Amino acid sequence: MHSFNKRKTRLLLTIPVILLLASCAAGHSQFTADDPAGFLYGLWHGIIAVIALVIHIFNDSVMVYEVNNTGGWYDFGFLLGVICVWGGGSSANCKSYARKRQQKDWDEIGDRVEKKVMRKLKEWAEAEDDTASSDEWSEIAEKAEKKLKRKIREWAEKE
Repeated sequence: MHSFNKRKTRLLLTIPVILLLASCAAGHSQFTADDPAGFLYGLWHGIIAVIALVIHIFNDSVMVYEVNNTGGWYDFGFLLGVICVWGGGSSANCKSYARKRQQKDWDEIGDRVEKKVMRKLKEWAEAEDDTASSDEWSEIAEKAEKKLKRKIREWAEKE
């Protein structure tokens, strides 16, 4: 029951904030052809663009974009605001970057495990009597390394 009250309180606090943000939206009568919106207003309108769009659906007096603007500088500010807050097409690369980072982490783990196993195999081989030749131990080490790498990759792909 406590979390319900918390959610209700958050909702009651969020609604006035959204309305306050929308009151600073584009389409306000303060902007005219003689006194157009500039870069900073463009930046602000870009930041609140999604909120202004939702409100515009229900209220035609709230606009997403100010038509009385300085041109390029307003447009640059608007675009910068949209990109900074709402993302700008880079989200497609984020997943790819995350996968590359995860693969790099797995490769690093594999390398560490491989080095430790090879060190232990070497210690084991040195502790053994010289009944087996060094060629045999090299072959055993190669087979163990290949199998270990394959198992680590299989394990990582299951994740």
